[in-house]
Amino acid sequence: MIYKKPQRLKKGDKIAIVSPSWGGPSVFPEVYENGLKVLREWGLEIVEYPTARADASFLKSNPKARADDLNKAFSDPEIKAIFTSIGGIDSARILRYLNRSIIANNPKILIGYSDTTTLHVYLSLLGITSFYSPSIMAGFSQMENLPAEFKSHVYEMLFEPKEYYDYHAYKKYCDGYPNWTEKGNLGKVNTLKDNDGWHWLQGTKDARGQLFGGCVEVLEMIKGSDFWPNREFWKGKVLFLETSEEKPSLHYIDHVLRNYGILGVFDQIEGLIFSRARDYSDSEKKELEEMIVSIVAGEFGRSDIPIVANFDVGHTDPQLVLPLGVMLEISPKVKTVRLVEQWLQ
Repeated sequence: MIYKKPQRLKKGDKIAIVSPSWGGPSVFPEVYENGLKVLREWGLEIVEYPTARADASFLKSNPKARADDLNKAFSDPEIKAIFTSIGGIDSARILRYLNRSIIANNPKILIGYSDTTTLHVYLSLLGITSFYSPSIMAGFSQMENLPAEFKSHVYEMLFEPKEYYDYHAYKKYCDGYPNWTEKGNLGKVNTLKDNDGWHWLQGTKDARGQLFGGCVEVLEMIKGSDFWPNREFWKGKVLFLETSEEKPSLHYIDHVLRNYGILGVFDQIEGLIFSRARDYSDSEKKELEEMIVSIVAGEFGRSDIPIVANFDVGHTDPQLVLPLGVMLEISPKVKTVRLVEQWLQ
């Protein structure tokens, strides 16, 4: 599949803010506002669509309203990118209301992670590159209290595309943020811990494939639906999976991975990347990694593909921005992960 790549951002561009999942800005407006500061600092003109600050209970009851904002943002030629305020639990409900024609003919940067996974899948099936990235309230709002290279990395991915890009593991990370209901926690993160880097579980040969993936639990919500990729889609992909703050059990992940195997996904992909699992202990991470290899290689015979775990994507901070649909190269011998084509126009 040849993906359409949106235009890079420039100072002065108008960007849409929407809430396609949970109405977090209505509950924690200070956290939301704090995240917008970074976008203003970068010289972007913020256009808040109706759902951006809409009441959380209204959004829960009105999935079509959430989809309407996305349709309008994609159709507006002045809007250059669409940023999600935060994730949630039910963005799958808006997919049937999205206007396929409008979105397919107006490729734009889409930013978000977690429950935004459903939208990333939707765009991938249309052949549009989107960006698995921090959201306004979860990532942008905490940037000043995270390693400086996080902020510069996100900026580079959105404003300064290149013909290739070498990813690097962050030296520190955290699992989540202090309780937003308590005063004094604005923009703060939980204790930063040393990161021992990516874990290379198997593979000896270089592999290339188009990036695809998202949050494990959210992907499960759309499996088997009209919004799930067919068997041919998976050919030549590098699949990445990440776990949410719900901390799915090892038993759950075991079943999910085995299901991918039964669906033939492991027969098609070129490589597998698994996130630094949120709130897992070191022993649980070790058990998780052993389980991944035992299923992919042991049960489904793919001992040839590279598998990288403890990767900086998803629900731990800081995270790396992954452009879906862009060619990624994994080199086990030299332990590098790099984009090998320009990800924006």
